[in-house]
Amino acid sequence: MNHTTKGIVLRTVKYGETSLIVSVFTELFGMRGYIVNGVRTASKKRGINANLFQPGAILEMVVYHNEQKNLQRIKEYRWSVLYEHIFYDVFKGSVATYMIELLTKCLKQPEANPELFYFMEDVLLYLDKAGMQLVANFPLFFSVHLANFFGFRIVDEHSSQLPYLDLQEGLFVEYAPNHSMYLDKEHSEVIAHLLKVMHPDELEDLKLHVSVRRTLLQQFETYYALHVPEFGHLRSLPVLQEVLG
Repeated sequence: MNHTTKGIVLRTVKYGETSLIVSVFTELFGMRGYIVNGVRTASKKRGINANLFQPGAILEMVVYHNEQKNLQRIKEYRWSVLYEHIFYDVFKGSVATYMIELLTKCLKQPEANPELFYFMEDVLLYLDKAGMQLVANFPLFFSVHLANFFGFRIVDEHSSQLPYLDLQEGLFVEYAPNHSMYLDKEHSEVIAHLLKVMHPDELEDLKLHVSVRRTLLQQFETYYALHVPEFGHLRSLPVLQEVLG
């Protein structure tokens, strides 16, 4: 059957002479793999078609769907949104790449999750329009809130009595744990602030030193690795930290 769905491109791999295998997080079916034929020829039109499948692109698609097959086919596709900056701005592009990689590593089952899809769509669209102060804090905002969709959200109970964030438990605790997977009081307080940020606009008021952002992004990699099986390391993180200074 044919289905019309939006999709966010996660990963693209060359296949054969002219085709692509594309991982797409779809609105209707969750993460799925698609073969797209004939998009890598020397033709000017075909070259444009291949550009549609850049990671982070939001597409409108008509797809063939068969639950018995690992790879599906796309009948029709076009950009749902024309980004103004993400594909052309090194700062916003690096943040988008980080977001897509983090999402991809968390997606383990090909099941529909429309609330997560709409969250991803919203944050990508907001990132495209955002100012630079907001962009610098955007990866932290995203990392805090993405965890909510995968069952290991950080519980927002920070206080002077619970000043340390235990990364193993995802809880603020009274005393520094007897292991190394925790944040000190200063960094825990920043996370507590981020947990209260419900809209990216509020990030404009969060003034963080570069070293604090670097430390927290590194600690988020640790946090996700503790809670997502076979998470490994984020290849985009060193690039993101270098670009954002």
